[in-house]
Amino acid sequence: MSDGRVAVGQAAVDQLLEVLDLDPTGEMTFRGMSPPVGPQRVYGGQVAGQALVAAGRTVDPERFVHSLHGYFVRPGDPVEPIEYQVENIRDGRSFSVRRSVALQHGKPIFFMSASFQRAEEGLDHQAPAPLDVPPPQDVPTMNDRLSRYPERLGIWGQIPRPIDVRYVGEPGWVRPGDRPADPHQRVWMRIDGKLPDDPLLHACALTYASDLTLLDSVLSAHGEVWGPGGLVGASLDHALWFHRPFRADEWFLYDCLSPSASGARGLATGRMFTTDGQQIASAVQEGLLRRVGA
Repeated sequence: MSDGRVAVGQAAVDQLLEVLDLDPTGEMTFRGMSPPVGPQRVYGGQVAGQALVAAGRTVDPERFVHSLHGYFVRPGDPVEPIEYQVENIRDGRSFSVRRSVALQHGKPIFFMSASFQRAEEGLDHQAPAPLDVPPPQDVPTMNDRLSRYPERLGIWGQIPRPIDVRYVGEPGWVRPGDRPADPHQRVWMRIDGKLPDDPLLHACALTYASDLTLLDSVLSAHGEVWGPGGLVGASLDHALWFHRPFRADEWFLYDCLSPSASGARGLATGRMFTTDGQQIASAVQEGLLRRVGA
């Protein structure tokens, strides 16, 4: 389905699946492409998701990813292919560890370590999910939000939208002064279509989505916004832990907050919960944040 300007719904999800479907170029090497229309540099969630695809394809499918840790070291060029080189760090009785490096022009733009585990039983507990959050059907859609800020539409009016994103509070792209300070940045998300029943693919889709709003929690703490009159930023690193089985094409709440910001860097943490309160993942990211024009 399309609104006449951008791909949305299943059409956008199918495009995302094409982006995540890497071409093998060797036993441990792969090639990925960026969408034909996108930002001036490769979106961080894309390269992290593709790096996880590459790593996961070299692991026994009976082992599931439980954590990843990555660093963004150079901006990616969206018009150039991305080469992924995977190193087998270890295959043990319960765990497999891979290092996945994304390269362009012969230089790393991102590298990641990912750990996979065979299914096991053990202790089970979690912190409770937030109780004061309206359900996703009661939260404004992205189109509802964008209709109030046509001048902020920018790239959102051109790129596909495979993720249904619904901000509980004000997003970071509103006009300066329109955003009250809030320690939490809470967003309902889901892949806006149907995904195949492949746990690795759902983990890669969640990785793709996890970079979208996390760093905005640093700005939210100050009532700040992105772009003119606010700040520009870039992800420096990204870590993600997967706790329980999930489907990325079902609603999850991304509850983010920033414990600290200093030295033009901000730290953001996030927890992801299903609609019935199960915590499926946790994320941590540090980003570079600078005043526009500084």
